[in-house]
Amino acid sequence: MFKGPAETEAFLAAFDPPAGVEVVLCPPFVSLGAAVGSGCTVYAQNVHWEPAGAFTGEVSPTMLRELGVDGALVGHSERRQHFGETDETVARRTRAALEEGLGVIACVGETLEQRESGDTELVLTIQVEAIAFAVGAHERLVLAYEPVWAIGTGKTASPEQAQDAHAFIKGLLDRPVLYGGSVKPENAVELLAQTSVDGALVGGASLQADSFSAICRAAASSS
Repeated sequence: MFKGPAETEAFLAAFDPPAGVEVVLCPPFVSLGAAVGSGCTVYAQNVHWEPAGAFTGEVSPTMLRELGVDGALVGHSERRQHFGETDETVARRTRAALEEGLGVIACVGETLEQRESGDTELVLTIQVEAIAFAVGAHERLVLAYEPVWAIGTGKTASPEQAQDAHAFIKGLLDRPVLYGGSVKPENAVELLAQTSVDGALVGGASLQADSFSAICRAAASSS
C-alpha cells in the first residue's frame, strides 16, 4: 500500500529497466489508471471472483479489463495473513481472472513455523494443487514462491533453498515460478541464477526506481 497516482507517475518517469526483461508493475487500485498506458505491463494487487455484485470494497476482473489492466496478483502472503485469504479463495480469484483474459501471478509459500516443523512440501502441495485443480497449467498463469519468513524480515532463502522449493513447485504444476522474499539488488543475481527460478516478485526494493531498475538489470544479466 504505497504510491498514490502522483507518486506512481514520478516512479514511472524515473524507472529505467533494460531491454529483454519482462517487467510487471502492481500499483494500488487508486494508481492503476496512472500506470496504464505507461508502456509497462500493469497488474492489480488483487481481484475478486465475481464480475459484479454486493461485494463492497472488491474489484472485479471485468472492471480491471475495462481500465486496461493486464492482470492481477492473487494470494499474496499479506492477503493470506491479514485478510483471511484461503487456498479456496486464491483458486477462485485465479480462475475468474484467467477466464476474463487477464494474466495472474498466484502466490504460495510456507511460514517459519511450517518450515521448521518440516511441513514445507506439504504446505506447498496443498496450496499449489488448489490452483492446479481450478485452472491447470494455464498459459497466462505464473506462480510466485514466497517463503513467508523471508518477507519484510530482511531474511532471504538461500539460493539452494529457493532452487529446491521452485523445483518442487514445478513438479506439481509446470508453470514459471518467481521468487519473492527480500529480493534486493545485492542478492538478485545469485537468486536468479538458479535454474528453477524464473524471475522475482519484488517487494520493498521495488519502491525506489533505481533499486528496482538494478534488480531488472540483474535479471537481464542472468537470463
